[in-house]
Amino acid sequence: GFMTRYERKIFDDLKSPHLKYWVPFVWFGNLASKARKEGRIRDSVDLQTLMNEMNKYRSWCSLLFGYDWVGVPLVYTQVVTLAVYTFFFACLIGRQFLDTDQGYQGHDLDLYIPIFTLLQFFFYAGWLKV
Repeated sequence: GFMTRYERKIFDDLKSPHLKYWVPFVWFGNLASKARKEGRIRDSVDLQTLMNEMNKYRSWCSLLFGYDWVGVPLVYTQVVTLAVYTFFFACLIGRQFLDTDQGYQGHDLDLYIPIFTLLQFFFYAGWLKV
């Protein structure tokens, strides 16, 4: 990568309760300030521009790091929940009762309560809780 073995050892030996992704940015800022004091960076405006670009890059890395906080299991749970509710809604629309004018025997209860659709929903919703 972009680290020397010595820098990698310092990075690994650093004890911090927080994540250490910010350490190379601190090193860069310290080296840029040291270069300004030594005259390698001739103007403070150049140092400011350099630090602004570094901060912009750091904010992009932070934004990218923030996307990693949403774990796959959380997304999976949300997708499955949405799929179950969508399926149940489609069942409520698609499994309408039979036409009463036709006089089908044994389907009187389905006219008022969609029993099997509700039973299926309770099973699916119960499996979501597991």
